[in-house]
Amino acid sequence: MSVYLLAIDQGTTSSRAMIFRRSGEVVAVAQQEFRQFFPQDGWVEHEPEEIWESTLEVCRRVIADSGLKAEQISGVGITNQRETTIIWDRATGKPIHRAIVWQDRRTAPVCTQLKNRGLENTVVEKTGLLIDPYFSATKIAWILDQVEGARQRAEAGELAFGTVDSWLLWHLTGGKVHRTDATNASRTALFNIHSQTWDDDLLKLFRVPPALLPEVLDSAADFGEVDADLLGAPLPVAGIAGDQQAALIGQACFEPGMAKSTYGTGCFLILNTGDAPLRSENRLLTTVAYRLNGKPCYAIEGSIFVAGAAMQWLRDGLKLITHASESLSLAETVGVENAVYLVPAFTGLGAPHWDPHARGAILGLTRDTGIAEIVTAGLQSVCYQTKDLVRAIQNDGAPLNELRVDGGMAVNDWVMQFLADILSVRVDRPKVTETTALGASYLAGLQLGIYESTSEIAELWARERAFSPEMAPALRESLYAGWLDAVERICHN
Repeated sequence: MSVYLLAIDQGTTSSRAMIFRRSGEVVAVAQQEFRQFFPQDGWVEHEPEEIWESTLEVCRRVIADSGLKAEQISGVGITNQRETTIIWDRATGKPIHRAIVWQDRRTAPVCTQLKNRGLENTVVEKTGLLIDPYFSATKIAWILDQVEGARQRAEAGELAFGTVDSWLLWHLTGGKVHRTDATNASRTALFNIHSQTWDDDLLKLFRVPPALLPEVLDSAADFGEVDADLLGAPLPVAGIAGDQQAALIGQACFEPGMAKSTYGTGCFLILNTGDAPLRSENRLLTTVAYRLNGKPCYAIEGSIFVAGAAMQWLRDGLKLITHASESLSLAETVGVENAVYLVPAFTGLGAPHWDPHARGAILGLTRDTGIAEIVTAGLQSVCYQTKDLVRAIQNDGAPLNELRVDGGMAVNDWVMQFLADILSVRVDRPKVTETTALGASYLAGLQLGIYESTSEIAELWARERAFSPEMAPALRESLYAGWLDAVERICHN
């Protein structure tokens, strides 16, 4: 008898649902984009109810498209855009403000004040994170301060905070469950990754009332049951992880030293460091990779805010292309020796620069520069930013000999070859590149006993293609030096 798992992959620009067989084979996919709001420079918002409605719609559609009945599905796994902050009314389930998205930089002045008070080391020691607008803590405080009466209502226990997983779980269970998992909790800057608890000192520091917070469970756990009226059967929600951790699991990076890089809206490189949290000396993040049976596994992570979003901007903003797939043929005509550099710092720079005030630029323009060169520079920017992360990881003493890749841009052969060349590391692309959703389904399967262990999951991983470095070292160094010069020109740090 076939086993089926439903994965909800709630991303920054779209909500997706996928049904997998036990083998990891995709049965059906449904996806729906939703609106992005940019009210001010550096601000990024979503309507929480659109996140929920689009998620429910794709879940219903994927079940219909699969030809399955809801009761044939064993369980549900959720993976989500991380750090995005939602606060809602516990009585009505209505949000009190738009969601503040992970990319949002509005709390940069507050973060600067906290750093100037010498508090960053305390935050790093407890959370593995830097003080930055990226994380949820300052977003929560901003909403409570800006929405009239919100702080008093939060302290009275009338409001709930959640990252997107908690928001979806609340609605899937008909408002019965307010929970999250350790990976999402570890991205709030309120969670002590050593004690695996919400931290009283951090709650006071960031002025967040404890009554707002969800219960934190393992990544594979009994999170609750989907209301039968929503999908047609009372399905157990059995796995939750933030999108980048879910991709690490989907890529079967269960051994220390294994790494994956996901190319979606942003780019996120995570390297498994095992039982011990490794503190970065190069402004990378220490985070929870996953927590199973009460035992956390740690990782070191580099976060890039803009990867696929740069191509989306070239398509929708500048209208240089009509579809992202056109970039491949344009890059092939230009070649790798492109003198144009696009630094996509639209909402600041992430790791290892952490400059919220940096803004994007295109450098190296001449009269010969055309659409093809600018589009190619957009593709190359993703690889150069990955090189920044890999160099920082290696300087932290964590060797990286191969890299497993996934996400939308991973299907572009030209980009993956350039990535291997600029990193001087073998790049492995799996047969299933939608590993974020796959990781969520694996977590649900672990909890439900469909998989006995992570070793069993690791045996399911299969390589579709390997990209080996071919570029001459002198050219690699020259191209990357040009990138470093371009970044230096826009940084404010």
